[in-house]
Amino acid sequence: MVVTGNRISSARRILRTAAVAGLALILAGCGASAPPGSDADAPAEGAYTVEHAMGETELDAVPERIVVLDSPMIDALVALGITPVGAPQIGEGRGFPAYLADELEGTEPVGYIAEPDVDAIANLAPDLILGSKVRHEALYRELSAIAPTVFSEDTGTNWTEQAELTAAAVDRSEEMRQRIDAVSERAAEVGEAVGATGTTASIVRFRADNFRLYGPGTFSGSLLSEMGFELGERDWNEWSMQELSPELYEQIDGEVVFYMSPGGDPAATSQKRVTGLWSALPGPSRGNAHEVDDDTWMIGIGVLGAELVIDDVERLLA
Repeated sequence: MVVTGNRISSARRILRTAAVAGLALILAGCGASAPPGSDADAPAEGAYTVEHAMGETELDAVPERIVVLDSPMIDALVALGITPVGAPQIGEGRGFPAYLADELEGTEPVGYIAEPDVDAIANLAPDLILGSKVRHEALYRELSAIAPTVFSEDTGTNWTEQAELTAAAVDRSEEMRQRIDAVSERAAEVGEAVGATGTTASIVRFRADNFRLYGPGTFSGSLLSEMGFELGERDWNEWSMQELSPELYEQIDGEVVFYMSPGGDPAATSQKRVTGLWSALPGPSRGNAHEVDDDTWMIGIGVLGAELVIDDVERLLA
């Protein structure tokens, strides 16, 4: 019988999961032999429980070897001065988010955000894995057999959820709350300085065959909304976005436009096609269409990325 690489990988994962489960049963049996009245079942000193999208996870102590599967958790850990032992690359050939790369020199890649490498994660022997349900729900059981695993509900939308959950998982909630409050305060200050209130804005991300408009529920959209910009009343999808064909370029109707292409490669997207047509639209016609960095506006979901987005708005519009 010919066994494909995918089936070999699946077999290895099944064996690894079975081995971990077997060890857990042995340890449970040992615990059952503790004498009556002992403290064998008492929580360890310093233990705490994290509530998250998949339930509850108990941690015996603050973890030291953390693997993350999504960019919001990378930003949150670095903001707290913690370097993960493993993290995903954005995509093939793109590496870690550029604005965080200098802080991740000791971090091993564990596949891509959209496709984590479970074997690479297991080889790092983490004591905590952080991911998101919306992306990685199918891997939760397998990852939980490797180490305590905590998943946010979303990624990008409701970005503070991911920041706060990451902080809770490393017992640093108050510090993160202060960082988020500081972002909100600075957003309001910069919004006032650039006259954002009542100004319409469009956030555009060009893709291979279409483009996206980003709404108030997205990471960068929520920041612009906090500044006072209006992103329009639209039929936003569940992720607060719209997917539009290049022929619908007139939907980019904001008085200010912020645009970008994944990987900074306009030639691989619809960017040149659309920007070649939009000269009469409100933003471009007034010289108010600004190219910004995809890694910070789209990938850099967290307090550090937020600070850079706000800096961009101040630099471009003040």
